[in-house]
Amino acid sequence: MSLDKIMTLNPRQRSLLEAVRRHVTVSVEDLAQQLAVTPQTVRRDVKLMEEAKLLARYHGGVGLPSSVENIDYSQRQVLNMDAKRRIAAAVAARVRPGCSLMINIGTTTEEVARALVHHQGLHVVTNNLNVAAILSDQPGCEVILAGGVVRGRDRGIVGEATIDFIRQFKVDVGIIGVSSIEPDGTLRDFDPREVKVAQAIIEQSREVWLVADQDKFGRQALVRLGHLTQIDKLFCDGLPPAGLISILQEAKVELVLAP
Repeated sequence: MSLDKIMTLNPRQRSLLEAVRRHVTVSVEDLAQQLAVTPQTVRRDVKLMEEAKLLARYHGGVGLPSSVENIDYSQRQVLNMDAKRRIAAAVAARVRPGCSLMINIGTTTEEVARALVHHQGLHVVTNNLNVAAILSDQPGCEVILAGGVVRGRDRGIVGEATIDFIRQFKVDVGIIGVSSIEPDGTLRDFDPREVKVAQAIIEQSREVWLVADQDKFGRQALVRLGHLTQIDKLFCDGLPPAGLISILQEAKVELVLAP
């Protein structure tokens, strides 16, 4: 699927995607009934979304893609971009001047970096070359870049050297993104090396802020990163499912909805 088609995902296709994520696997006929369209329309939408690696067709129905690999970085850059920018603006509104931050790999965290370009006196530790490039030209921001192995596909830096570097610092706020938030509050991602760096960021942050658009709820990913109870604030573009709201309330995690 081309990038321009991802950007113009229509309301019906978005509703289709949400229906599949609620039920994990669902038949074409059931989807047609829920969306009040013909099965042929559902099949056309599913074909397009399968090409974009958003859905997969299985025997007996439609489901989520395999959790073994992530959506391509170039596709993630444009997917749900409006939501990511609104989340980033909500984060930037909470960041105090002079704050020290750690920012990890992800397209949403990169939008956070863009939203922070006019903040003064920030000290930012990151393992994301894109975040470093966005903020390093700003005179009011000190950027400290972690060493390690650079992943060509998204310019993220990972590995044991990265973890050792991160553990030298203690910052006010760690800002992290994830690929998946499961119904029981488990946080997951796809690359074990990336997960280990994110875990180190959580350990070295006085507060942890998680940024996640609604598509992360119920999505499948391979590697356990942590749990919602380790987070201090969740920034999202809409309400999480009821079960997750209960978990957030019990753990006293602040939910910040992007306007």
